[in-house]
Amino acid sequence: MKNILLLILLAFSGQLLAQSSDPNLGIIPAPVSVKKLAGEFRITPETMVLTDSPNHLATQFFANYLKKKGLGGSITDINTIAKANRSMKNAVYLTFDFKGDLPAEGYEISVTGEHITLKGRDAGMFYAVQTLIQIIDVNNPGYATVPCAEIKDYPRFAYRGMHLDVARHFFGVDFVKRYLDLMAAYKLNNFHWHLTDDQGWRVEIKKYPKLTEIGSKRAQTKVGNFKGNDSDLFDGTPYDGFYTQDQILDIVNYAHDRYINIVPEIDMPGHSVAALAAYPELSCVPSATYEVMQTWGVSDNVLCPSETTFKMEDDILREIMELFPGKYIHIGGDECPKKAWKASDFCRNMIADSGLRDENGLQSYFIGRLEKFINSQGRSIIGWDEILEGGLAPNATVMSWRGEKGGIAAAQLGHDVIMTPGSGGMYFDHGQSKSTQEPLNIGGFAPLSKTYAYDPIPDALNSEQAKHVIGVQANLWTEYIPTPAKAEYMLLPRMLALSEVAWSPKSAKDYKNFLEERIPKNLAMLESEGYNFRVPEPEGAKDTTVTGPQFKVELKPLVAGAKIYYTIDGYMPGATSLPYTQPLLFNIPAGKYMDFKCMEITPGGKSSIATDIRMDNTGK
Repeated sequence: MKNILLLILLAFSGQLLAQSSDPNLGIIPAPVSVKKLAGEFRITPETMVLTDSPNHLATQFFANYLKKKGLGGSITDINTIAKANRSMKNAVYLTFDFKGDLPAEGYEISVTGEHITLKGRDAGMFYAVQTLIQIIDVNNPGYATVPCAEIKDYPRFAYRGMHLDVARHFFGVDFVKRYLDLMAAYKLNNFHWHLTDDQGWRVEIKKYPKLTEIGSKRAQTKVGNFKGNDSDLFDGTPYDGFYTQDQILDIVNYAHDRYINIVPEIDMPGHSVAALAAYPELSCVPSATYEVMQTWGVSDNVLCPSETTFKMEDDILREIMELFPGKYIHIGGDECPKKAWKASDFCRNMIADSGLRDENGLQSYFIGRLEKFINSQGRSIIGWDEILEGGLAPNATVMSWRGEKGGIAAAQLGHDVIMTPGSGGMYFDHGQSKSTQEPLNIGGFAPLSKTYAYDPIPDALNSEQAKHVIGVQANLWTEYIPTPAKAEYMLLPRMLALSEVAWSPKSAKDYKNFLEERIPKNLAMLESEGYNFRVPEPEGAKDTTVTGPQFKVELKPLVAGAKIYYTIDGYMPGATSLPYTQPLLFNIPAGKYMDFKCMEITPGGKSSIATDIRMDNTGK
């Protein structure tokens, strides 16, 4: 028993040593520069928060954090203190007014045994606070500790995006705010809000109330995979939901306070069946009846490029721009079949009268009309890479999702580009492993390692063209994500990898350090905040077959405080199975095999999928 206890203590001390040796101090995304120093600073309820900008958003955010943790949080304006009395001992000093330059959104942090100093301006100070929060250890009675260090940091890309589809499945205001909190914590600054699609219209437009009265509701929803034996099954349950304009404004303000810009998407001319169900006159066959789609995929029913459509779209976009103050309006432009246009006398005549080449040229004309109007309001458009078809609108930014080809072409033409390819691990509705234990998803394969490895700058671009790649984004489409818990499961921990792709310099990226030293700490922190996530399989465990007479199994949990359980009898492991506490050695008799199955379970009861290592000495 004493030997087992000693082994457990040694393993625990080894974990602590590994954490303390982390060159990045557990910070995600990895900073540009971290210089570790000896010692620590203690935050107590008596610690002062001194600042030259007491009403700044970042100052208030930090003070509220300290109050939440029971660590004081009162703010003192340093300008009200006589210079002779400005002792920096036992103080956290947030300074916005300092000499010297920092890159946009950059910051510096200095932690000594006597004080903490944060330097930054606007978003830079906010991100300094986010980094400081990550390195504060609050697991102490009545105080918190911060390791002494010097940190200098700034982002690689200006646009760091995360997307949420609320058209296929609707997510309420509280969840959207939780989503924004996550983004802010990991320095993502653009929330792409996919508000409309064939399966639902989710934003109130006061001039056209039927968009939500009719377009936000579908009679039922498809069950299971898009293909297969269940392809014609439906749940028989009416589904609806939309945001009022007051709710939209509340969320916009919430995002603003976290330095997040919201990019609203009104998808057109395709993916517009919900709008057609409300206003059939927008179609090329106004006499037809349209229903909000109950299944997924692409519909042949699209907006007709008529003056009726353009007038209504202009009116809708006016209201959208009143709600969303950011630079960008996303107009979709993807997956627009041309069947309805080819069958339309109006469209054929329009192509001929306007000297357009074909229906692709008509789509370009459609996008160009929208862009001209949006530009006239002082805004810019973003569209999916299909807007390249038929010729790109003059000032459009391209979001490259069908691989990198569209983004490369746009950058070579001098257009700004946001890379978001599904092939690069940027589609978070894809499966996180190939195991049948994964929940229902749209398919594809985007494990954490693939997301982390993505580089938004393609080799095909020269240095000048590469400057047009302004950022990167990951997308969470929700055909198979009906609940907040599943949304968080599909989002985390891949969003942490995205943040490092978007923020950290390439030279700072280290997947082993990210996975084994920083992910465990951050997932434990997220669990303490009530977030759901996919628990990574223990390090050293994967589905495989190994051959021979003897095998050594060495595992490490990837959530701080988690435990590993295993079986060797072929049954699924769980909390009642054997606990893994030290490396194991197995001897397999000739002609026999053994299945070693293991699972990681977090302190909060979340479990990883089970992995199976078949140890085979049959000689077959």
